[in-house]
Amino acid sequence: MNVIANKQIILGVSGSIAAYKAAELARSLSLGGALVDVIMTEAAQRFVGAPTFQALTGRPVLADMWALPEDGVVGHVALGRRADLVVLAPATANTIARIAAGLSDDLLTTTVLATSAPVLCAPAMNPQMYANPATQANIATLRQRGVAVLEPGFGRMAEPQVGLGRMPEPAVIEGHARALLGRAGGPLRGRRVVVSAGGTHEPIDPVRFIGNRASGRMGFALAGAARDGGAQVTLVAGPAALPPPPAVDLVRVETALQMRDAVYAAVEGADLLIMNAAVADFRPAERAERKIKKGDDDEMLLRLVRNPDILAGLAARRDLVKVGFAAETHDLAAYALSKLERKGLDMIIANEAVASIGHDDIEVTLFDAQGAQRLPRQPKEQAAAAILEAIIRRWPARLAPT
Repeated sequence: MNVIANKQIILGVSGSIAAYKAAELARSLSLGGALVDVIMTEAAQRFVGAPTFQALTGRPVLADMWALPEDGVVGHVALGRRADLVVLAPATANTIARIAAGLSDDLLTTTVLATSAPVLCAPAMNPQMYANPATQANIATLRQRGVAVLEPGFGRMAEPQVGLGRMPEPAVIEGHARALLGRAGGPLRGRRVVVSAGGTHEPIDPVRFIGNRASGRMGFALAGAARDGGAQVTLVAGPAALPPPPAVDLVRVETALQMRDAVYAAVEGADLLIMNAAVADFRPAERAERKIKKGDDDEMLLRLVRNPDILAGLAARRDLVKVGFAAETHDLAAYALSKLERKGLDMIIANEAVASIGHDDIEVTLFDAQGAQRLPRQPKEQAAAAILEAIIRRWPARLAPT
């Protein structure tokens, strides 16, 4: 599921103060196992030195079209031919305009023109330059030609100005890069996956609620792993303080009833549902319209009613691979197997609640009709990839690429 491992990624760096952020992107992609060749424009080298990128990637930085390591007269197009992905970050207004015009007057524009690989563009420029009709027309042209152009961020620029034009954060760019590579060759390409994550908040009054300690990290990691596999991912997330994985469709909910409705809508036409959310079993029978005052009473009685079982309501969906989670404090296997049968699941993933909720790593056991598979304790991002791989192996026909 490491979709960037051994992939040839061209990172084109243009002349912007945001070039320093591209160094972080180069480092992250390289640590992920990608072979990153950095192409710097002449203007980019005025902001960040080439030795910085060479140290982070372990590969020579390229800038001069006439001084390439390839032999022969095709050296200037060899980079584009062998690339699996081209990332332009930061992409200035000038670079975007030159690529839209089809120019090939330096190594970066020549590489883009010569490649058949996906191209990902992360604009970075002054807000007025970004809003200029010429820039917007050039971006529209690139999108019409199949280039994935990200929306820039809003915030304070290098100059004392606030607006739309900041380069997206490196983690966001990498997420979209992984999505493009996954859609090109991932094991879940063409499939639709729905993941639920986080807990639910069941309101008592406008300021209080019943909830649990779920952070949402495991579900977010599963959504990211499915995205890396090439799937179109819908993430239905309860309240969580984590940034969601880029390049997934995010649906925010608060209560169990809202999560039920969102999940049922999302699974229409889906191939796989992973229900990781810690949905509250009960909710207050009534919600006070105003904040409840404690007054002089020493206790307060709260009547609860049962929330619907979201997975049990999908038991009849035989076309949908359904995977649930069981976080237990004792008798892990017994409770997990009971839920597997009672909810009509294809697989259930069991974990010890106290040792996993709020922690960065997790140890899980996968139960299905064929038996149990235990995964060692590992970071939740790695566990998510291992879980997706196990699911794909278990149902290759139902989840094969399309």
